[in-house]
Amino acid sequence: MVMGWRILRRGKKKKMQQRKVEEVVTPNHFRCPISLELMKDPVTLCTGITYDRHSIETWFDQGSFTCPLTNHIVSNFDLIPNHTLRIIIQDWCVENQHSGVQRIPTPRVPITPIQVHQLLLLLHAKASRLDQHACLESVHNIQRWAAESKRNMRCIVENGAPTALASAFHAFANASVSDSMENNVYVSVLHQILSALNSMFPTEFEAHNHLGSPPSLRCMVSFLRRQDLSGKENSIVALKDLLSFGHHQHLEALAQIEGINQLLLEFLNQRIYGPTIVKASLAVVWYLVSSSSPCSHKMRLKFIELGMVSLVLDILVDSEKSLCENGLAVLDSLCACEEGREKAYGNALAIPLLVKKLLRVSSLGSDYCVSSIWKLCKFGEEMVLLEALHVGAFQKLLLVLQVGCGDETKEKATELLKLLNPYRDGAIECIDSDFKNLKRSI
Repeated sequence: MVMGWRILRRGKKKKMQQRKVEEVVTPNHFRCPISLELMKDPVTLCTGITYDRHSIETWFDQGSFTCPLTNHIVSNFDLIPNHTLRIIIQDWCVENQHSGVQRIPTPRVPITPIQVHQLLLLLHAKASRLDQHACLESVHNIQRWAAESKRNMRCIVENGAPTALASAFHAFANASVSDSMENNVYVSVLHQILSALNSMFPTEFEAHNHLGSPPSLRCMVSFLRRQDLSGKENSIVALKDLLSFGHHQHLEALAQIEGINQLLLEFLNQRIYGPTIVKASLAVVWYLVSSSSPCSHKMRLKFIELGMVSLVLDILVDSEKSLCENGLAVLDSLCACEEGREKAYGNALAIPLLVKKLLRVSSLGSDYCVSSIWKLCKFGEEMVLLEALHVGAFQKLLLVLQVGCGDETKEKATELLKLLNPYRDGAIECIDSDFKNLKRSI
C-alpha cells in the first residue's frame, strides 16, 4: 500500500515537472529568425539583424546573398558575435534550469585567415628544418581547428592548408627516402600529415607534384606495407585521390615502385581490411590499367598475370553497389586486351555475373557491363554468344535500351543484339523476373 502511494506521488511530481517545462516559453528575440530555435551562437549581419551562426552560414552556403529577414542584398558577409545577447540568453537558461532548460555553452571563436596563414608559415619553416615535433604540433592544431566547425574547415582549406601539408609531407618523405618505414624517425609526422590530408585533399597542381613525387609515393607505398590499419587506409585513399586527377607522371612513378601490384592484389584478396581500403584499392587499380599512359598496358598485363580477373569476379558476387561499380570498371579495362579476355573466357562466372549486374548496380555500372559483354562476345567464339543468350543477355540488353543509356552504350548494346539474334532459334533463354514490369525512364 505504501509503495503504491509513493509511486502515485512520484507520478504526480513528474507530471507537474512536465507542465512546468511546457510553461517555459522562449522569448522571440532569443530565437533565430531562420530556424526559430533558441540561438546558441548569435551573430549580427551588416544589416543589423542577429541570427544563429549555424543557420546563417548554412543560408549563405546554399547560395543566398540576401538577409533572410530584410531581403536586402548583403555586401559584407562578416559575422559579428553578439556577446551581449549570448550572455543574456545564458542567464535566462540558468534562471529556467529548474524547468529543464539547459544552459547553452559559450561557443568557440572561429579562426581567422590570419591565424591560418601564421600557422602555415610556421609549418613550412619547421618542415624545411625537419623539426618533426614542431610540425606535429602544427598539424594537430590544424586538425583540431578543422574538427570544431565546418566554417573552420572551409577557412583552413581556402587559405592553403592542403598545399602546405603536401609540401611538408614531401619534405619529410624526401629526407627519409633511404630508410624503411619500420626504422624511419619521421614516421609519426608523416602518418599525421596523411591523416590530415585525408579530410582536405588538395586540388592545386603544386600540391599534387609534392604528393606525386617519387619520394612521397614510395613513402605512401611503405605505409601500405606496415601493420598499422589507419596508415594503410590513409595512404590508399591519398593515392586514389591523387591519381583521380589523371596526371600521367604520377601514374608512371607509382607503376615503377616494386611490389605495388602485389600489395593492391593483397588488399583485394584479403577483404578483412574493410570496404574503404578495398574500394580505394579497386580505384587505384582502375587508374593504373585504364589510362592512356604508356605504362598502362604493362600494368594491365601484370595484374592479369597475377589473377586480377578472377579476383574481381569473386568480389562482384556479393559486394555492395559502390564496390561492384569499381570492380566492373576494372574488369572492363582488363577485357580490353586479349590476355584479359582469355582469363574471362576461362572463368565460369564472367558472362553470368556481367549479365546479372546489368541494371542492378548503377547507370555507370550498366555501361561497364555492356562494354565488357560486348568485348567478350565480339572477340569470342560462338560458345560465348550461346552462353550469353542462355543467361538472358538478349532480354537484359533490350531493357537497357528501353530504360535509356548513353550513346556509346546504346551503340554497343545494339551491336550485341545483332550478334546474338542469329543464335536465338532453339536457344534456352533465362528472363530476370525482377525486370518484367520495367518502364522507360523519363
